[in-house]
Amino acid sequence: MKISVIGTGYVGLVTGTCLAETGNEVICVDIDEQKVQKMRGGEVPIYEPHLDALFERNIKASRLQFTTSLKEGVDHGDIIFLALPTPEDEDGSADLSYVLGVSDEIGKIITDYKVIVDKSTVPVGTAEKVKAAISVHAKCDFDVVSNPEFLREGFAVDDFLKPERIVVGSSSERATGLMEKLYKPYVRSGNPIIIMDEKSAELTKYAANSFLATKITFMNEIANYCEKVGADVDKVRIGMGTDSRIGKRFLFPGIGYGGSCFPKDVKALHKSGKEDNYDFKILKSVIEVNQAQKVALIPKITAYFENNLKGKTFGIWGLAFKPETDDIREAPALDIIDSLLSKGAKIIAFDPEAMDNVEKKYGNKIRFSESMYDVLEGADALVICTEWSIFRTPDFERIKNDLINPVIFDGRNLYDLKDIENERITYFSIGRKDIK
Repeated sequence: MKISVIGTGYVGLVTGTCLAETGNEVICVDIDEQKVQKMRGGEVPIYEPHLDALFERNIKASRLQFTTSLKEGVDHGDIIFLALPTPEDEDGSADLSYVLGVSDEIGKIITDYKVIVDKSTVPVGTAEKVKAAISVHAKCDFDVVSNPEFLREGFAVDDFLKPERIVVGSSSERATGLMEKLYKPYVRSGNPIIIMDEKSAELTKYAANSFLATKITFMNEIANYCEKVGADVDKVRIGMGTDSRIGKRFLFPGIGYGGSCFPKDVKALHKSGKEDNYDFKILKSVIEVNQAQKVALIPKITAYFENNLKGKTFGIWGLAFKPETDDIREAPALDIIDSLLSKGAKIIAFDPEAMDNVEKKYGNKIRFSESMYDVLEGADALVICTEWSIFRTPDFERIKNDLINPVIFDGRNLYDLKDIENERITYFSIGRKDIK
């Protein structure tokens, strides 16, 4: 099938590459000429495990191409995916200007039947707005489909090629048939393609992400209470997670969630509720608790250093909002860095993939190291913000020897408390007893 993907951000690039992998002829469109030239040369502009191999293979096979011409993309594709940014507006709503602007331009270009697919995460009712924008100029039949993505950063390729489910929102049998044909190779194991109306599909993405964000936030609240009463959140988590109605996933406490999806989607659904005179009280609490949780380590740090952080140097392990990505959007590490800098502290940081993105934000306000152990030299303490696997089994002797104070503030509960006690390191984590 001939496919066009408008937008080569995280979702667009993964979508286009993975669709090419099953033999489709894919053209990806982006307005950034420099980016397009780099992609034509085989350079992947984002870090995502396993994407580079698929990317290179499909470019060589001429199944994956790139252009800056929207007309070329629209003329090529029988199915046109809109994978455009929907950034958070000042009031928390999703900004649809990119989606609707491109939709207006598509209406001026199309000359025969196309399926226009909303792949971006968009509020309820967006499909109607996209259809209206295209209809202003279009003089041929077309359909607008809502097809939300459920890609986890760090696992996006696997999630696309082996999806748990595919949601297609459409009232058109013609469009639905084309979407089922497109996705059939990805559900050979029997996982469902779920057909529903456009509004339900749009809400499904927001509802799923908001529920997961709520689950994480609930566990962080339990962790905070554990610290108050002397309970161990790891034991509570295991006791809860073995209940099949609850499940084990998304019960790990820490310093809050971040990234491109959860924060934006929760706020957007909360704002959409307000616009329809519905108050999502739970989501309001989720937003407030998560923001506070991001800096949950700061009181522990200030107490340890007797409220005087001026001139102290902190080594930071982990800057991305989660492992296996270079994405720093809404990353808790940034909130911790901002708080420490505001108190006069100095920062030296390491992350396997995200340092370039953080350097663009902070410049020379903080220092970076090419090694996880180099950040320890001359540092007063180590702060762990992201649970990269390389941090899970460190050389504790080296940590003790290189730090001025042998103390770790662990925002991701990476280490077993008994192991830490044997290492004779001062250790603060989330929802568990302090080791001193």
